[in-house]
Parts: sequence; structure tokens; C-alpha cells
Amino acid sequence: MIAPATERIHAVLAASSAHKWLICTPSARLEEQFPDTGSDYAAEGTLAHAVAEIKAKKHFTEPIGPRAFNKRLKELQETPIYENGQLRNPESYWPEIMRHTDAYLDYLKQTVHAFNSPPYIAIEKRLDFSSWVPEGFGTGDCVIIGGGTLHIVDLKYGKGVAVSAVGNPQMRLYALGAYAAYSFLFPIERVRMTIFQPRLDSISEDEITIGELLAWGEEIKPIAARAFAGEGEFVPGDHCRFCRARHTCQARAEHYLQLEGFHKMRPPLITNEEVGQILERARGLVKWVTELEEYALAECLKGNEIPGWKAVEGRSSRQYTDIDAAFAHLVAAGIDEAVLYERKPLTIAQVEKVLGKAEYRRLLEEPGFVKVEPGKPTLVPESDKREAITRPTAIDDFKNFNGGYEE
Repeated sequence: MIAPATERIHAVLAASSAHKWLICTPSARLEEQFPDTGSDYAAEGTLAHAVAEIKAKKHFTEPIGPRAFNKRLKELQETPIYENGQLRNPESYWPEIMRHTDAYLDYLKQTVHAFNSPPYIAIEKRLDFSSWVPEGFGTGDCVIIGGGTLHIVDLKYGKGVAVSAVGNPQMRLYALGAYAAYSFLFPIERVRMTIFQPRLDSISEDEITIGELLAWGEEIKPIAARAFAGEGEFVPGDHCRFCRARHTCQARAEHYLQLEGFHKMRPPLITNEEVGQILERARGLVKWVTELEEYALAECLKGNEIPGWKAVEGRSSRQYTDIDAAFAHLVAAGIDEAVLYERKPLTIAQVEKVLGKAEYRRLLEEPGFVKVEPGKPTLVPESDKREAITRPTAIDDFKNFNGGYEE
């Protein structure tokens, strides 16, 4: 069991879910009907945060001896982490957690050393922003104050999508909570917010004045009040993928089923604008249907009926009961051991993971042993940060790229 010094309990209007309830105000109360079951990835992230907390406190706020420090780390290392119901070997995730939390600590050290005089530092600080959001509170991973600057640092251990700190409501709510807690002790003129994602090699920062932060807080006050009361309109969007009610939300279902409205388009051809509209809706539709299938399967396995559907056993798989003993038996039976194994080189990504980014660059990239091939053109939403390309011949150029469009 992970037992960090600061217990993380989520409020109804949690800062981490502000991107949902600030847009779809009734969603917070709707989600209360569904258990927060968490995930394997969340458990690993919680463990990483606990390790980061111990390291940061040891360095900045609560010095402890090597023996006590190592004892705490050992206890955390023994925390059971599962994947698809199977207990994971710590060697598959612990070295990575240690490496990335070291990188997080290094970033905190660099930030602190950049101040002209030693700043105030708080680790895993409970932040109350209920003056703006009813019963609102959260936990700030690191709060640093000095020289008129309030700096909030948030560690995110996920490796799915890089999260931007620019205009991030979670970070701004943490900043409001820190301002409420410390403004009577320290003069605060600026607010700097950082999201540190070591597994994506991403550090996103944003800075605003305290006046801009307080004005934003006043702006969201009435929205937060409606969200706390469960009032307002349901608004489907990208934020739905993080909502516990997403599988059976009526508003979301209606949003995607409206795709049939495109039948009103006049033949014989649709315009490029209509192509864009259909793609935007259809991509979300695919994700929604996939989530519905996952929900329906879970319901069937519970014994609940989904009319027209049932759960069955999937394709069986074969596994060794003891691979070492099996191969020893084959060798003893006269089978050449060489035919039982494949020798193949690690991919560049795997080598980078083994060596670490710095050593990988020094030993492989800089001497010229690695070249970067351009990727196959792909269609993405306009909000994607990558630069758009316009090459009429691109399709022909990439037809035969790594088994591209044509065989």
C-alpha cells in the first residue's frame, strides 16, 4: 500500500478535472454515480509521485539519514503494481521510476538555484481554493515562493499525451490555492506554472501576473457554482474521454448519432469543408463505439444483459509453464539449442531507453550512427502543434516507404 505523507483525496470539483467541469458543468455531479476504479497506469503514477515526494522532501524540507531514506524507498518498491490483473515484477518499472524522479528532483534544484535568495519551498502542499470553487482543494506537488514569484510545479508521470501548462485550469486553481495560503506572508506579483512530464521529455511552462490570475478566478466563480450544484447543459467534447459517465451519457450519444444529419448534403459531391466536418465527428464516433464495446463487455461479464450481445471466450493462447525447464528438456532430447532462440538487435528506441538520452546522443547520434527518416504523411486535427506540409507529390514519395500505401 502506498502511503505518501500527504493523502490525496479528491474534491467534487477537483482541480485535476477542471478541464471537464468548467466546460460541461453537470458532469461532476453525474460522475458521482460511478466508482472511481482507477487504472494500472494510475497506480504506477501514484507510486512515482510517492517516490518523488520522498526525494524532494529529503533534499528541501525534511532531511533524513541514508538508512531511513533507503528504508522508505524499499517499502515503496514493495508496493504491488498490477497489469491486466497480473502482478508486475518491480524490475519492469522501478528503475524507470527512480530515473525519472531523479530528473524531476534535478529540475526542482535548478529552479530553486535560479532564485537570487533561498525561496520558500513546500512539497505535497494541500491547497484550498474554495474562495473561488465550492469546497475546492487539491495537492500541489511543489510550491516555490521568492522574489515576488509564486512557482507551482506539477509532476505528471503519464506518457500518453504531453500536457501544456499554458492556460491550464488545474495549474491556475493550484496557484489560487497557494496565493490564498501565502499571500499574507509573501509579496506575490507573478505566477509561474510548470508541468513536468519526464517520460515524454516534456517541460511546459506558463507565466501570468497575479492580477490576471485573480481575474480568471473571478471569471470561473459562477461556472464553478453551477458545476457544484449540478446545473447547466451537458457539453460533449474531447474532455469526455476522462469522464466516468462517458459510456452511457445521453448527451454524448446524441452528439455522435447526429452524424446521420449529413445525409442532407446534396449530391453529387461533398465539399472539402464537409469532408473536414465528417472526419472530425467520425473520429470521435470511433472512439465512442470502442468505449461502448468495453462497457458492454464489462456489463455482460457482470451478468447484466445487453440485448443482442453476449460475452464469449476469445482465442486461446499457449504459454510455457516453465520455459527454462521446457528448453532444457528439448536440448536433452537432441534439439539444437541455437534453433530455439532468435538473435535480433534492439530498436533505436529500446537502445535509447537502456542507455539514457544523454548517453544515446553521445554514443550514437553525435557520431552519425543514427539518421532520421521523414515520417509518412498523416492527417491530424488542425490543433496539432506540428507544422503543416503541402506537397502534391508527397503521396507518391511515400507509397513505398516501409510498406506504405501500396504493396
